[in-house]
Amino acid sequence: MRLIPFSLRLCLVLLALLAGPAAAEGAEVRFPLRIAAAGTYLEDAAGKPFLITGDAAWSLIADLSLEDAKLYIADRKARGFNTILVSLIEHEFARNAPNNAAGVAPFLAPGDFARPNERYFSDAEHILDAAFRAGMLVLLAPAYTGANGGPQGWYAEMAAAGPTALRAYGRYVGRRYARYPNIIWVQGGDYDPPDRALIKALADGIAESVPAAVQTVHGNRDTTTAAYWPDAGWLALDTVYTYEDVAVAARARYRAGPRRPFFLIESRYEGEHGVEAGEIRKIAYGALLSGASGQVFGNNPVWHFGGPSLYAAPTGWRKALASEGAKSIGHLADLFARFEWWKLKPDDGRLLRHVEGASPASAIAAVAGDGTFAVVYVDSAAWIEIDPSVLGASIGTIEWYDPSTGAMALSENGTEQRRLVVPEPTNEFGIADWLLVLRARN
Repeated sequence: MRLIPFSLRLCLVLLALLAGPAAAEGAEVRFPLRIAAAGTYLEDAAGKPFLITGDAAWSLIADLSLEDAKLYIADRKARGFNTILVSLIEHEFARNAPNNAAGVAPFLAPGDFARPNERYFSDAEHILDAAFRAGMLVLLAPAYTGANGGPQGWYAEMAAAGPTALRAYGRYVGRRYARYPNIIWVQGGDYDPPDRALIKALADGIAESVPAAVQTVHGNRDTTTAAYWPDAGWLALDTVYTYEDVAVAARARYRAGPRRPFFLIESRYEGEHGVEAGEIRKIAYGALLSGASGQVFGNNPVWHFGGPSLYAAPTGWRKALASEGAKSIGHLADLFARFEWWKLKPDDGRLLRHVEGASPASAIAAVAGDGTFAVVYVDSAAWIEIDPSVLGASIGTIEWYDPSTGAMALSENGTEQRRLVVPEPTNEFGIADWLLVLRARN
């Protein structure tokens, strides 16, 4: 695959943003997205599988000017992201919250969901326009509820408004943005609300205005969303949210069902809790090789763009756009484009037999359902033992990629040997994680 330099890709996306709505007609993704017949991933309107490669941009609409929003969207598109996670209205994490950068409030009276301010939602439309022109999926939270239902989010105001007002608000925002086929609505937000009728009313209101709308939920950390919302007719797409071992959590969700797509909506963010790029890669590959149909990356300060936050920001948001974690996710997107990722199923222990290396050495594996290829993410391992017979035929090629750069470090003809030696670190950081791709002989 020939890679286009980042600076050129950024210029091309900026030109598309300036070109206007017609530019979206030539976008590589044909919205709207839908659940594929296999039931485990999303596809676009042309039937092309869509891997959610997302960036947390919670405060984008509330905190940035249109000019800065376009800069952010162009950067993320050029880096290989195809999805952004955004709050439509922000309660705390923006410099003028709940007002936007122009000082416009979302409601004509503070927190009154029955009285949306048309000017605010019109301003938001300009940013949604930019995302649409760039061919980006928007995971849009209409009312982020907030951790524990507290002041970070809108749950107190939602409870005060009641289901009738929230349903009307859902109809309003659904109708207001119905012309954007690139939106998936995200209910909740860091919370499993005790009064589920409030979320149901909002989701039902959106569905009234946009019957084909795809909706998902952002619950409490480590909540099994399908279990907390067993009868939610509006819930078409599940999520995983954990700060623990992502691969373990994703595999548990994959095994438990139900059979519908799920993706990693949140884990530890780069620039928080000491998380750096190596951990970001383990999180992302852990999700994708364990049954998830996508993952959302987060960076501090990008998620709040320099506004109020939970942790001190190590740098400004513009500089952080080029973080090593963001680069790693871009390389992930390039690597997964090289094979039919949607065929992958988490390895059940048949392919990967042993991992040897520095503690805690680990490997996460997935095998294509048709046995044509397998992918293994290896971290701090010296060698791994595999069973080549798991592939439908003998191994044709063995490819090692450096996930910190996306470059192929080694490729060789297939072998029936069971022990594969992991290459030495080649990146400037001395981080010994690798992506292994095994392809069956034709």
